[in-house]
Order: sequence, then structure tokens, then C-alpha cells
Amino acid sequence: MRLTFLGHSSIHIDTGHYQLIIDPFLDGNPSAAIAPEEVNADYILLTHGHSDHIGDTEKIAKRTGATIIAVVELADYFESKGLQTVGMNLGGSCIFPFGKLKFTPALHSSSVQIDGRNVYLGVAAGLLLDLEGFNVYHAGDTALFSDLKLIGDRNSIDLALLPIGDFFTMGPEDALQAAEWLKAKHVIPVHYNTFPPIKQNGDQFVTELAHRNIVGHTLKPGDHLILEELNL
Repeated sequence: MRLTFLGHSSIHIDTGHYQLIIDPFLDGNPSAAIAPEEVNADYILLTHGHSDHIGDTEKIAKRTGATIIAVVELADYFESKGLQTVGMNLGGSCIFPFGKLKFTPALHSSSVQIDGRNVYLGVAAGLLLDLEGFNVYHAGDTALFSDLKLIGDRNSIDLALLPIGDFFTMGPEDALQAAEWLKAKHVIPVHYNTFPPIKQNGDQFVTELAHRNIVGHTLKPGDHLILEELNL
């Protein structure tokens, strides 16, 4: 199973049978690894409605026919555009052809600008994925909150993707605490260095993870991991 970091918080996962993309922000992303026209996707998974996360969702879904899975208000927004969606909510889980997906809480906001006005698009969320026995957690955009410990206690998380950019989300120090609470075996930092306000040192973060006996991976846009090779 190949997991590829596309830049910012965008992740592409190829299970061998299905292709998933999380938060496809490519156009307008100065560090994006590929263009939206190059994305293959059966499913698009969204954490929340900000433009740097929904990004190219509509464009990719129209071209590929991918199903969009999101919190219900965000799913309704894309359904109104004639796209195929599944609307869920926090705490809810569902078994899809690619595996099991559960939406977890995230402390953040969620909206999109339409005609210069912010339109509410439901709550922000994290994604807990069981993909052929690999448990992958994408925290979305979030502040540190104590229920991350509960998520870690109740799930054996093989790989966590955590924002470290600060300013809009938790920063490196809080993300280190989140990694410990989640008991994640491997961690990839995301949501940093895309724009000046969220500039951080990903290598230093990974070094600090090692001091806590957590394996970290600093991926550049376009880099990938093969999950079967992580000795999980």
C-alpha cells in the first residue's frame, strides 16, 4: 500500500485496489507535487471546508467520477454541484469498498467563501482509516485536545498525519503531545511550510519524536511510504 504526500495536508493512498485522496489542495499550492489533472481517485476524503483542503475536489470528482466522503454539510455542498457524495458525521463509521472510515473530532472551523461571504460547512473532523489492516489517522486541522488520548487508547494507530504549522493549527510542541497520546507507531508532519505563517522545521520535529521513541518521517511533496515496509 503506497501513501504519497502531495503537499500541505494532501495525501494520496493507493491500496492496490482503490485510490483515495485526502484534502486535495493542489492548484494554488506552491509546493504541490502534481496537478489536479494528474490525480487518479476513486474516493475523495475531506476533513473540513477551508479552501486549502477542499481545493480541487470539484475538478477531480468531475473528471474521475470519484465519490466525495465528508461531514454531512460539506457533502451537501458538493452534492448541490451534481457530484456523488456520502455525508457522515463525528463518531460515525462506515465500511466502504476500500476499508473502514470513521470521522473523529477536530478543534477547528469549517467554511467556504461564496460571493465574499463565509458559508458554514459543518464541523471540522479527523479521519480514522482501517485499510486492509493498516490503521491510518489523519488529524485534519486541529488544536491539541485531550480526546486525542482517547482515540489512541481505543485504536492501534500505525501511522498518524499531524499538523505542525501552528498559527491555524497546533504547532510542533502540541503535535508532539498529540503523537504521544495517540500512541502512534509512525508519524508524518503535515500542514507546514506551505505559506510563511506556518513555517516550521519538520526535521527537528521528527528528531523530537525519536526522543519519545516514535518513528517520524519528513516527506517532501511527491515522497511516499510503502506501509508494508514499515514493520508495523
